[in-house]
Amino acid sequence: MRTVLVVDDDPWVREFARDVLAEEGYRVLEATDGEDAIRIGIDHPGPIHLLLSDVVMPGINGCEVAARLTSRRAGMKVMFMSAYDRDSLALMGLDLAGPVIAKPFTPGYLSRRVLMVLDRQASTAPASARSR
Repeated sequence: MRTVLVVDDDPWVREFARDVLAEEGYRVLEATDGEDAIRIGIDHPGPIHLLLSDVVMPGINGCEVAARLTSRRAGMKVMFMSAYDRDSLALMGLDLAGPVIAKPFTPGYLSRRVLMVLDRQASTAPASARSR
C-alpha cells in the first residue's frame, strides 16, 4: 500500500483529497500546515511515497516542506496543488520543483495525476486539460 502525505491548511481541500485517495486504496496521512507536515514526515515510521502539498500556506510554504522532507526521505515524490498558476507562484518567489495540480480538481483528475506521479509519468498538462 502506497502512502501519501496530504498537506493543506484548508480543511475542505485536505479532507476531499484524503477521501478520494483513501477510496483509491492509498494510506493517507494528513497535515494541517507546513510545520505539521514536517513533523509527520520526520516521525512517520514507514515510507511516504508522495507528498501532495498546497503551495501557499501560512508559515512554512509547500516548497519549503518539500525541500525539507525530500532531503530526509529519499525516493519520496512531490506533487503540489494550488489555486495559483506557475507564473503567479513564480512572481511570489515560489519555484516549484515538481508537477502541480490546479485547484479546484475533480476526484478522477486527482486520482489520475497521483498515479502518474507515482509511476513517474507525470505530465505538465495545463489546468484546461482536466477532465470532468
